[in-house]
Amino acid sequence: MLDWKGIVQILLWPLACLLFIVVLWSITQDQINQEKENAWQSAFRQTSAAASSYATQLNQTIQQIDQMVLNLKYDWEEPSIPVDLEKKKRWGLFPNDASVFVTAIDARGRLATSTLLTGTHPDFSTTEFFQQQKSGCCAGLLISKPELAKRVDRIVIRFSRRLNKADGSFDGVAFASVESSYLSSFQDEGLSKTDFISLRMTNGPLLATRLGGNSHEFRVYYRQDPIFPTQAGVALESAEKFRDGKARIVAWRKLQGYPLVALAALSEHEALASYRELAQSHRQAAKIGTLLLALLAIGGTYFSAHIAWRRQREEDVRETYRLATDAADEGFAMIRPIYGKENEAVDFLIEDCNERGAALIGKQRQDLIGAHVSQLLPTEYRDEVFLLCQRTLEHGFSESEVRVPSYSPLHATWIYRRMIRSSSGLALTVRDISEAKHHEEALSHLANSDALTKLPNRRWLTTFLPTAVKHAEHGAQRLAVLFIDLDNFKNINDTMGHEAGDELLQQAARRLKDAVRASDHVVRLGGDEFTVILEHINAGDDVAHIAQTIVSALKVPFTLAAGTGNQVNASIGISMYPQDGTDAEALLKHADIAMYAAKAAGKGRYHFYQSHLSDALLVRMSKERALRHAIDMDEFIVHYQPRVGVTSGTLSSMEALVRWEHPERGTVCPAEFIDLAEDIGLVVPLGELVINKVCAQLAQWRSQGLDLVPVSINVSPQQLKNGHVSASIASCIAQHGLDASLIEVEITETAVIDNSQTVSRELAELRRLGITLMIDDFGTGHSSLAQLHRIDVDVLKVDQEFTRALCEGVEGYTVFRAIVSMAAALDMCVVAEGVETPEQLHALRALSCDEIQGHFISKAIAANEISRIMRQPRSLLPLPHEPMHGVGGA
Repeated sequence: MLDWKGIVQILLWPLACLLFIVVLWSITQDQINQEKENAWQSAFRQTSAAASSYATQLNQTIQQIDQMVLNLKYDWEEPSIPVDLEKKKRWGLFPNDASVFVTAIDARGRLATSTLLTGTHPDFSTTEFFQQQKSGCCAGLLISKPELAKRVDRIVIRFSRRLNKADGSFDGVAFASVESSYLSSFQDEGLSKTDFISLRMTNGPLLATRLGGNSHEFRVYYRQDPIFPTQAGVALESAEKFRDGKARIVAWRKLQGYPLVALAALSEHEALASYRELAQSHRQAAKIGTLLLALLAIGGTYFSAHIAWRRQREEDVRETYRLATDAADEGFAMIRPIYGKENEAVDFLIEDCNERGAALIGKQRQDLIGAHVSQLLPTEYRDEVFLLCQRTLEHGFSESEVRVPSYSPLHATWIYRRMIRSSSGLALTVRDISEAKHHEEALSHLANSDALTKLPNRRWLTTFLPTAVKHAEHGAQRLAVLFIDLDNFKNINDTMGHEAGDELLQQAARRLKDAVRASDHVVRLGGDEFTVILEHINAGDDVAHIAQTIVSALKVPFTLAAGTGNQVNASIGISMYPQDGTDAEALLKHADIAMYAAKAAGKGRYHFYQSHLSDALLVRMSKERALRHAIDMDEFIVHYQPRVGVTSGTLSSMEALVRWEHPERGTVCPAEFIDLAEDIGLVVPLGELVINKVCAQLAQWRSQGLDLVPVSINVSPQQLKNGHVSASIASCIAQHGLDASLIEVEITETAVIDNSQTVSRELAELRRLGITLMIDDFGTGHSSLAQLHRIDVDVLKVDQEFTRALCEGVEGYTVFRAIVSMAAALDMCVVAEGVETPEQLHALRALSCDEIQGHFISKAIAANEISRIMRQPRSLLPLPHEPMHGVGGA
């Protein structure tokens, strides 16, 4: 290696030339930057000028259009002036341009007069601009979004003003219809084919647009409607904002007196075209200068190196020494090969080493210097070292991390070794990396283990399962994947908290480990999902036995710190290699599908994968997506079914029943989606939608002057366990200013006898608000007549099966009478559901039932239909001596 004087002598030429090259390129870059700045300023000025010009032309055009509409408004509202636009057009008082025509329509939305002669008389009463003007939306000019004008079958923008009678009441609308292309037809100068101008509403929507280069093509470039906060400005818009992925300089000017903004957009690529040509020219000149300086540096360096190279050989030994001592904690040695007669290395001599290198093999430095490698190492390890040295002699460099074998004399578990060939031999560097490797292995263990359960995690599975599949393939063996989901685990989290949920997961992990064989692998995927990998299995019966063992083990109630008797079930999906998949991804996917089949079959069981399950899962997932979308887009309406007092015959209350207004299937009954909503946890947001709709409807009926009656809302056990029903109802009745007595809550028997703190707290809060609690479908759940006194509710709605049995025999009549008697003793109101015949009504009157509900009175009907019943002061039931017939239809 050359000393510093030789290095300076050699480097003087290239350094000097490099300095000149840096100066040359610095000057060139400054020139390029200045050209770029000039190009940007020019582009900004050009775009601003285009936007200003366009805005000025638009102001004049729209003022002319507004003046035509104002003239028409004046003529219409002046009784002495006859309004005949066709005549005025013939006299030249309105433009003959087919792109603009003026029209007046009366208060009913019918065509009164127009400059457009089509022979048709369209009805404008349903158009958005007519309804807005009729409602008195604005005092000035209303500019509507582009829409199809049926008379001319073209897209037009309507500029309209309200027509008033002498008393100020609505008398119609005067408007001018202008083709969208007309508003962009007078601006082309300075714009290329990818540039455009646009007219937009200040709140974003596009009214008119046109490409530059005299193109009449209509193309919308913005991905989303832009909003421009200032009156005027210019900015560089990023490529992501445009459909063609091209950045543009955009200038805008808002029109005075109108909610419009004029835009001009210049392509960044076109704006910088001249700059790029100049930049290319500058760079080409700098490259030529750089090449000349480089040739000069090469020539000067060659002659300087020739002079300094005579000192090279003297520095070989010291250079080798420096290569071997790069780090203070490393062992190093300088090794010289000993060549045989055929010029091959037959041994290696240690010429020098440091103390650290000697300590790594348990020797002193003086014992190693001058020794042959063949004399120091055992035969097994000597061959490996010889091979390393020979490979380095051939290739010049060798580097590796090696686990030290048991027969090696090195006092380490892992070493890093680096060997470099020099002119006089080999430089070896050795470092003990055992501690770092142990730390790395510990980190790998942490990364592949679940922190809560200490089981292998999903990351471990993605590495292990493909390997297990390959082993099964090579050994012609079978393999099973069990996908396990804990049923009802969410209830534990919701009612007892996440700490209890974590404790249950830890216990479940231990039970899973105990339920499988020692050779099997239990993995936690996340949440309440686990996977078990079964290797070396003989038949499906073996897998079924293990799966049933897991189901039975997890079915036993868990004892947690928060309480005992906490029960979950396991739904298990099973896929088998090779019949259900030949790779890890397919096996996991099919096991997951089979798990959904187990849940659909009733939970707490296992299910083997079958090919038809994929189709069933896709159907279910499609239904789930549709239901989620329906809730997000609020595609639900509420129908109402009346309840009538048996004695008075008048409307006493009604039940709110949700319907799904599917965009393709039409009205969908709740039986088709409520169970699905409960399964996937959507019943809570759906219930909140219904609560809000019912409260809003009650407020609307009140504003119409109707006498309000209470409305009952069905609340599922999941909503109660969620713990937000009372707060949601309280918020809605406060928002709409309703009395709490107008809301009734229908719950199931299962919810009433639920002993969880959350459900009890929710029921108590509902009572505190003054809301009536009702048992829906009494007699079909877990309660009985013997338990009736334990149910703290106000109303019993007896299931329609009991109503249907009333007239079918003495037993049905006796049971219903017992329910009415016990409810009366407990001061509960009794409502008979499913009343459909006069005979049932007669029997219920005889039993002194309080209220009835069913198709004999009315089916569930829309809100506007129920308001008709609310306006009827008379009884909805025939008197006992009158003929009986339904009043609401079936």
